[in-house]
Amino acid sequence: MIKPGALESRRVYTGKVLNLDVDRVRFPDGSVGELEMIRHSGASAVVPFLGDPAGDDPQLLLIKQYRYAANGYLYELPAGRLDPGEAPEDCARRELREETGCSAERVELLYTMYTTPGFTDERIHLFMATGLTHGETGHESDEFLTMETVPLSQALEMIRDGLIQDAKTALGILYAAGFRAGR
Repeated sequence: MIKPGALESRRVYTGKVLNLDVDRVRFPDGSVGELEMIRHSGASAVVPFLGDPAGDDPQLLLIKQYRYAANGYLYELPAGRLDPGEAPEDCARRELREETGCSAERVELLYTMYTTPGFTDERIHLFMATGLTHGETGHESDEFLTMETVPLSQALEMIRDGLIQDAKTALGILYAAGFRAGR
């Protein structure tokens, strides 16, 4: 699919997670150039609260997941790619269940963001989940993770101190704290 502003698009790689296109585009000043664009199906992430998010220092459920690109473990929100035709909220519920074993009574959209718009069209839909019930996880074979329960105040300190380095996680927690949990 050629995007607005694109004069032509050439697929140079097709992979499991992403595709790479080289687009010839017309820029706002009328000039023409080539851009390498990573095409991604999009994803959902969820900020899971174990209690009332407006309560006194509510508990969050985070995952600590091995990430090859980061050369180690990162604290993250449960998240994953949208399946073909899947609604973002359904993806958020599925990823929460697969990665933590929890189901949510309520899932509310917080924010939709572009991850790195300089070279990818990936968007992540951030949700907040409440009313959690515990069940069985369904980790994929390449997922190496543990769950950690942390108070919101500690999660905010972890962002401030650089212990949470994943952008979707930092933004999701900060958004939930500032706009939903009344901090």
